[in-house]
Amino acid sequence: MRQRNLMDLLLLAAVWGGSFLFMRVAVKEFGPIALIELRVGLAALFLLPAAMWRGKLPLIARHWKALLVVGTLNAAVPFLLYAYAAQSLGAGFLSVANAVTPVWGAVVGWLWLKDKLPWMRSLGLLIGLVGIIVLVWDKLDFQAGGTGPAVLAAVSAPVFYGIAANWTKRFLSGVDALASATGSMIAASLVLLPLAIPAWPDAPASASAWISTILLAVVCTGAAYIIFFRLIANVGPTGAVSVTFLVPIFGVVWGAWLLDEALTPSIVIGAAIILVGTALALGLLKPRA
Repeated sequence: MRQRNLMDLLLLAAVWGGSFLFMRVAVKEFGPIALIELRVGLAALFLLPAAMWRGKLPLIARHWKALLVVGTLNAAVPFLLYAYAAQSLGAGFLSVANAVTPVWGAVVGWLWLKDKLPWMRSLGLLIGLVGIIVLVWDKLDFQAGGTGPAVLAAVSAPVFYGIAANWTKRFLSGVDALASATGSMIAASLVLLPLAIPAWPDAPASASAWISTILLAVVCTGAAYIIFFRLIANVGPTGAVSVTFLVPIFGVVWGAWLLDEALTPSIVIGAAIILVGTALALGLLKPRA
């Protein structure tokens, strides 16, 4: 991998790891629905000028139905689930839970698109699921004030990412990356708008909440898409998705360093198991002949 691509990979991991940190800070004042409406809406405004300049609006209009589904499944729903979970779970935990996304992508592709799944990759899926169990085992408390519902939200979000990835493969293959990113953000903002208006907070948000929200939208969503699609073009989908292995590292570090989050054994052990399982599921680890 060239030095520039490696720097892009590290930058993207740092940015996406930080997204959970920004959600933790901003969700306390905005609430989950208003925060995610701001995230996707501001990201759409960030991407729209580039899409207009490059003449992508007709392409977006032509594929609006498929983009509406992608915007809902790849942004609106999982972002909302993570924002809800961020009210009671740490950034490190959320970033590790997110690492299982490629596993669900493989499962959905196998069930829906009948993609081949060799035995080694199937083993990786099972290992990844075991890692999730280890990660959440000590947090499944469904009594009043417990974190059980937040845990379920956090581990459910990657399932929607997996469905969206296969929907994109099925219905948006060959569609320009900038058009897909812009169209999906516009769609997500429209889907959430009817929910966000009544959920808008009564009290004005602080400067720190607004700064976190703007960084979450512009840097962690809009700009991150550009970096990610550039990686896909330069190193291919498998190389680009390897960012999954680095995001939990940054998420845990940012949470412990900036928010004084505890690094529990379940997070460390669960993360290790999930990453091994994900590597096998992606075919990045292969047995020697």
